[in-house]
Amino acid sequence: MSDHRLTAVELDAQSLPAANAEIEHERRVAIFDLVEKNSFHPAGAERGPYRLKLSSQENRLAFDIEGPDFARTYVLSMSPLKAVIRDYQLICDSYYEALRGSSPSQIESVDMGRRGLHNEGAEALTARLDGKVAIDHETARRLFTLVSALHRRG
Repeated sequence: MSDHRLTAVELDAQSLPAANAEIEHERRVAIFDLVEKNSFHPAGAERGPYRLKLSSQENRLAFDIEGPDFARTYVLSMSPLKAVIRDYQLICDSYYEALRGSSPSQIESVDMGRRGLHNEGAEALTARLDGKVAIDHETARRLFTLVSALHRRG
């Protein structure tokens, strides 16, 4: 039986903007979570597991995928994802600020909005990968976190 999943994920260091400790932690946790549990099946690949390197190249998102019998790079325009990434980053900033001194109900409200935008980003990423890589919703959410991290400054 095939093993269509990721066993290693890397963010291209040259693509990453400078980040504070919170953002670095967010990146590490997202990679850990993604590698721990995912469903990742590139079209045309017979078997996995796979290694993924994400990078940003001239306003495009590059997925470098390698597996036992598969190696391919998909380069996708970032334009369809830009608005949701921008909104997601803004609400993440609001969430971190709320954690520092808001009431539990205010934190919960901001967190609900953050989760909604996270789901929207995951759906947009799934649509961008349609026909290239089949992923489940949780994998899409974790990948969206990493894609967002490629554009997050801190």
